[in-house]
Amino acid sequence: MRDLVRRPDPVLAGLAAFSVAIVLWFLVGPGGATTSWAVQTCLDVMIAAFSWRMVRATAGDRYARRFWRAVLATGVLCALGDGYQTVLTIVRGANHQPSPIQTGLVVLGMVTVIITMLFHPLGGAGRQRLRLWLDATTVLTAVIVFLWYFVLAQVVTDGDPTELVGAVATSAVMLLITVGLLKLLLSGTAPFSRGPGIVASLGVAGTAIAASTVTLLTGTEDPGVIYTAQLVPCLLMPVGMRYQELRMRRRGAETGPAGRRRSSRLPYVAVGAVQLLLVAALVGSGGDLRVWGVTIGAVAITALVLSRQIAAFTDNERLLDEIDSSREWFRSLLQHSSDVTLVVGRDGSVHFATPAVHKVLGIGSDEIDGTVLADRVHPDDMPMLRELMQRLAARPGTEADAQVRLRHTDGSYRWLQVVGVDLTENPSVKAIVFNARDVTEARRLHDELSHRATHDALTGLADRSLLEQRLVASTGPVSVLLIDLDDFKPINDRYGHHAGDQVLVAVGERLTTWTGETGLAVRLGGDEFAVLLPGADAATAAERAEHIALAVAEPMRLADDLEVTVGASVGVATGRPDDAAQLLRDADAAMYRQKALRSGSSLAPVR
Repeated sequence: MRDLVRRPDPVLAGLAAFSVAIVLWFLVGPGGATTSWAVQTCLDVMIAAFSWRMVRATAGDRYARRFWRAVLATGVLCALGDGYQTVLTIVRGANHQPSPIQTGLVVLGMVTVIITMLFHPLGGAGRQRLRLWLDATTVLTAVIVFLWYFVLAQVVTDGDPTELVGAVATSAVMLLITVGLLKLLLSGTAPFSRGPGIVASLGVAGTAIAASTVTLLTGTEDPGVIYTAQLVPCLLMPVGMRYQELRMRRRGAETGPAGRRRSSRLPYVAVGAVQLLLVAALVGSGGDLRVWGVTIGAVAITALVLSRQIAAFTDNERLLDEIDSSREWFRSLLQHSSDVTLVVGRDGSVHFATPAVHKVLGIGSDEIDGTVLADRVHPDDMPMLRELMQRLAARPGTEADAQVRLRHTDGSYRWLQVVGVDLTENPSVKAIVFNARDVTEARRLHDELSHRATHDALTGLADRSLLEQRLVASTGPVSVLLIDLDDFKPINDRYGHHAGDQVLVAVGERLTTWTGETGLAVRLGGDEFAVLLPGADAATAAERAEHIALAVAEPMRLADDLEVTVGASVGVATGRPDDAAQLLRDADAAMYRQKALRSGSSLAPVR
């Protein structure tokens, strides 16, 4: 009830004042049956009015709206029946018994709301639903015990058939109402919050047993006391409705997910109530010391068991709250993490993926579930993935990493730094867990820097350092062609370095064409080039040198429709790569011999 006292509500204050007025009117005032029926009619009108407000407030909830419409219909029917009875009492006298019309309208209203509650959707599944029915049966059994003690037992003892039929009908209606309320309160699908539901349920229960309970406990049959006991519980129903309206307003102003439904304490309250009723019954009927000893022992043991169970529930709810907080914390981390976590089964299928997979690969985490990871790996990186899987399988529980490319939904590939651990032996996981970070940009920058470090910026050909690395890495015979351009300096002098750069680029392109897939075209600096031909013998290398010399000598069309020609002196050296420096010296010497034999080539520009 803390929500009620955060900010005083004038409607609840008015209901409280009305309750005080009722108590004073019937206990110390004139009271009377006519006033009782009139007050009951006012309460029915209040219930109908509050129900109408709840119908409007739950416009977006089909089942809640249907429930409050049923309560509205019940309030209207009860108001009509009790209003009719009020008029009848005024006309025929205060002692007139309820008429069949009043009874029929009230029963029709009760049946309407009972049917609505019984057909309200039931939440939960499996063992959760089993616990729900066990809790409901426990509370229902307690209600049956109270109905038997306060309503049925005396009527059965007296043997009056008319009173027996009435008592049985009243008990059946109360049981049906109890079943409906329990279904709503315990299942978590109620169209009202737990606090307001309990308040209204106490009101419903009070209308049935409050008067007889007060008579039993006080021993009085004063009409004022009985009227008060009948009317005050009815006030709890509009109080509960107003309480629910306030809760809905406050909840509408708040943000965040709804809280987890907690375990119900109603079954334990029911058990405790039955134990207290047992003690009260023994006080009224007497009993020897043996019966009292057993009773006190049963009550004490029940109290201890209930205390233990409630303590266990409290601990469980605290632990569940901690688990929920941890899950929410972990879920928030996963939602906003830029790294991808993949859980992959032994068969290579993806069992779980974090939301970051959409940022990295453009696919939703639910879409990638069940797909095969290898299907997204670049074909050239499959050996790397297999080698990573072998390392993980060889040492379960330890980490291993690799860089592989995975296909994006747009068809491109992303470089991922993957760190995996084999947890297939862990019964809680039974899979391989990969944590992957997108390193595409870093890999692109690394490759670009590596390329710049080993390639000529102007022509894009390999430089001297890469040539030496390839020579050292070669395992068989190799041939090296050293190329020096003839008549290149006049082009620079006459047309400028821009034209000379265009000539160098064109020569680089022609060398690349004649180098082949296994060869390497190199710019050594200035107008000097080289070609590495792994596995080529002297004859093959000499033939390739002739083709390159002819290709370089072809006219070159530069910017502004300028056409120039240059020659090429090519020196060839063939041998084993054990002494790369000697090979280069031999090729250099052969190139100078070739240049000495050439008469040179003249510049022949054509505009």
